[in-house]
Amino acid sequence: MRRRLISNIGGAALLFCLTRAIVIAEEVPTITVSKGDRINVNVAGLGGSDGATATGIVRKDLTLSGLFNLGSADASYIIKGTTEGGGLQGQVVDHGGGTVLSKTYNGGASASAHQFANDIIETLTGNKGLAGSKIAFIATRSSKKEVYVADYDGSHVRQLTHDNTISVHPSLSPGGGRIAYTGYQSGYADVYVIDLASGARNRIVNFPGTNSGAAFSPDGGRLALTISKDGNPELYTVGAGGGGARRLTHSRGVESGPTWSPDGDQIIYSFDGTGGPQLYRISSGGGEGRQIATGYGYCTEPSWSPDGKKVAFNVRSGGDFQIVVLDLANGGKRTVGTGEDPAWGPDSRHLIFTEGGTLYMIDTVSSRKTKVLDGLGKITEPSWSR
Repeated sequence: MRRRLISNIGGAALLFCLTRAIVIAEEVPTITVSKGDRINVNVAGLGGSDGATATGIVRKDLTLSGLFNLGSADASYIIKGTTEGGGLQGQVVDHGGGTVLSKTYNGGASASAHQFANDIIETLTGNKGLAGSKIAFIATRSSKKEVYVADYDGSHVRQLTHDNTISVHPSLSPGGGRIAYTGYQSGYADVYVIDLASGARNRIVNFPGTNSGAAFSPDGGRLALTISKDGNPELYTVGAGGGGARRLTHSRGVESGPTWSPDGDQIIYSFDGTGGPQLYRISSGGGEGRQIATGYGYCTEPSWSPDGKKVAFNVRSGGDFQIVVLDLANGGKRTVGTGEDPAWGPDSRHLIFTEGGTLYMIDTVSSRKTKVLDGLGKITEPSWSR
């Protein structure tokens, strides 16, 4: 029987812690949307047998983006289209009648509507949309911690694991096709990867000790995680299929919560070797970790934004946890709300997080807070595909 070296302190810290194919009839300049500036659009009812469903999805996606005013009398753009046979023909025309976007989508009414909404957002604003992205999280509806997945807006919830044991720290791969998480099916903390399309699950990291907090690299080829096989919880990278373990840190404290830079060259993580946990940055190839100046005495659960400009993380304030966003270029920071485990969406504008066992989304520009999911027991540790 293999020897297990599980530290209570380490375990607690770990648990805490298209190409676009758009047919454009005439060239339209990209509109840059700044804070407080929204584009006025009208979404005409999409026709066809699935028109009502598709219309609702498009309207919801555009509303949640925070970039549009819907139903304005002086709309700059009209959004229209029709559905047929699970596909969608979508159009956007300007107030002069010129076609800004015209495209046919296939793959089902729901997926087509999400794709159409993303193309509207990118065509009119230059920003990446959230529509069609996935979220994963832990919930206790069955009285045990199990892994769930859903669409970013809380629809199509699906329970992935039924292990009747502890599952923690799910991480979605780029594109949302796979989920890595730590499970205790063997009685020990090992890392598993589930393929969402096939349902296949493989145990890929099972070193003696704790293996936890795995996070996919931006190219999906590697995972960063905490491994204690050498006696102390250290930061490692491994191949996404297992193997090729590379130790990045050599310390006496606990490293946890790794999050990758968009180019995959660096990792930000939480380290408690100097007192209260602080944020550090290290090359994904290894080297010396450098502390990030945050001004706070307790920093955990970092999430690096997809645009590379910001990191969101938790700070402890009295008995509560606050979510702080730090500008990595100039050091500016601000508190965006109360909650735990922030995770950036693909637009680098929205965060999901948990508060009181409920999953929320917040627009970090407008501060608009939206409930995403509840009624699943206690929800924790959300992840968002990019």
